[in-house]
Amino acid sequence: MDCQETISTTASIEHSWAALEDVTSYPRWTASMSVVEPLDGPALRMGNRFRIRQPGLPATVWRVCELNAGSSFVWDAHALGVHTVAHHRVDRQPDGTTRIRIGIRQTGVLAGLVALLIRARTRRYLRMEAAGLKAAAEAVARAADGSPAPGDGTASTGGR
Repeated sequence: MDCQETISTTASIEHSWAALEDVTSYPRWTASMSVVEPLDGPALRMGNRFRIRQPGLPATVWRVCELNAGSSFVWDAHALGVHTVAHHRVDRQPDGTTRIRIGIRQTGVLAGLVALLIRARTRRYLRMEAAGLKAAAEAVARAADGSPAPGDGTASTGGR
């Protein structure tokens, strides 16, 4: 199974990366993950492992196997008969926006069966994660600029 989701954001690549590398925060911005538990410390570092719980799926331990700080990371997980690799990347676009790409590839003797069982859920979760990451990156950008979140009820009164 091979699935990928791409979305663009007005947040800078730096703000997008800040949201992406904070992997323990993922459950705050996507309902596709209920827990991201660091097993070797919370930092996104080569070799660090994270136990992720997702609704309707068994808890899975992911290991960071590739890291290009500021632009991308890959982690993988092994289950009986299936090797799963998930990639995450942010790229600056010529128009100043940032492209976010996330995807998953499953291989192994049972990968075809797993794809039949969870392909629709995997695609839905990737869409949720891409949209959530976009929102998280834009929230990081607003916080850095000191701007209020849209619809948070704060408005400038123009003075005291």
